[in-house]
Amino acid sequence: MECKNYTAADYKNGQSVRWCPGCGDHAILNVLHKAMAELGVPPYKTAVISGIGCSSRLPYYMNTYGFHTIHGRAAAVATGFKVANPEMTVWQISGDGDGLAIGGNHFIHAVRRNVDINILLFNNKIYGLTKGQYSPTSDRGFVSKSSPYGTVEDPFIPAELVFGARGNFFGRAIDVDLPVGQEVMVAAARHKGASVVEVLQNCVIFNNGIHNYITDREFRADRTIHLRHGEKMLFGKNMDKGLVRDGFLLKAVEVGKDGYTIDDVLVHDAHTPSNFLHQQLAMMDGYSLPLAVGIIRDVESPVYNEGVDMQIAEVKAKKGFDTLRDMILAGEHWEVK
Repeated sequence: MECKNYTAADYKNGQSVRWCPGCGDHAILNVLHKAMAELGVPPYKTAVISGIGCSSRLPYYMNTYGFHTIHGRAAAVATGFKVANPEMTVWQISGDGDGLAIGGNHFIHAVRRNVDINILLFNNKIYGLTKGQYSPTSDRGFVSKSSPYGTVEDPFIPAELVFGARGNFFGRAIDVDLPVGQEVMVAAARHKGASVVEVLQNCVIFNNGIHNYITDREFRADRTIHLRHGEKMLFGKNMDKGLVRDGFLLKAVEVGKDGYTIDDVLVHDAHTPSNFLHQQLAMMDGYSLPLAVGIIRDVESPVYNEGVDMQIAEVKAKKGFDTLRDMILAGEHWEVK
């Protein structure tokens, strides 16, 4: 892969960014530009593909190849693009509505197949572009324009879908924490196979403050935990709290109290093939246990588009033809004059 020194400006185009002032999408776009610069993949070897929604306007603001597709079909288009252009780095941009409602089937199968695309899932728990209906990630009882008396259904948890589809990379970031966002996006792009990054994003117009419980600076350190491979699972303003095993479950403790020492605190292993602990970490919600951000799972596995390429090469070698015309003429045929 051709790499050289790029800056964030190399991935920006001249279009005026048209999101609401204060929208979390601005921060995510900024982080993506920086992540691409760190990766050093040329803009002409990068494609950004989206569906429909506020987040899906993002390709307009990239100095790369881009495709603003139709509602829920970003994963399908991104899959086809990657298989046809394996040398390209492909980013898929979807919101919780676009990606998990009409696009939910494409989402789980892109993850299951392990297509080498980087899926950024913007989760603001609302339909913003269509003006405030509840989405697949809205909490039970959520009051919106389409649920004036509160929803009577439980939401999808994106991490749970990823693990249910046997995903090999899952990371999480929040729109107000740019360094963690950049760290996770870079790791997602370097991972071979389907990577999913959930970004908790704020919609200032229709769902303002939905993530405040964990994003507010006053208590973010105590309600989130930044996971790093090979490091102790510590959190808190003074980094004096940690995660330990409690039977088959996880438990948050204060180091130095109730008999717990630093040796009891678990070390994060993002690369272990077993997803048992990864799923428990990803399902923590910031209430009884801190919400996990950072790289939660990053495991190598066979990649779909590479498998397709190998299969085509094997069939070509066995059959002795390279083109469709050669294949047709390889069988019984006659010439009309």
